[in-house]
Amino acid sequence: MGILVAILTVVLLGVVILLVSAPLRAARRPGAGGAGGVQINESTADRVDLQAAREAKYREIRDAELDYRTGKLSQEDYALVDGTLRAEAVEILDRLAVLGDEAPEDS
Repeated sequence: MGILVAILTVVLLGVVILLVSAPLRAARRPGAGGAGGVQINESTADRVDLQAAREAKYREIRDAELDYRTGKLSQEDYALVDGTLRAEAVEILDRLAVLGDEAPEDS
């Protein structure tokens, strides 16, 4: 009885994994439309990655500013960290500009 339960559990787990991963597998299939027939090209994927990196960098800048205001960073340390983070953010924005993405006005 215990072996039967173990086998059924493994089979059920396999079915669940196949069902959950079906959209991911379909999107990777060449010529497949993916989600609703929308093709995602490399440029779009790069843009999405850069937009996520931009938001993460903005979050890091805000976190550093909060750390400075709460006394966790000295003024010298904050200036160093802030300068580095802002330079990285500018690099990300430049790369987005090359891809034709404009910075959001509401952020």
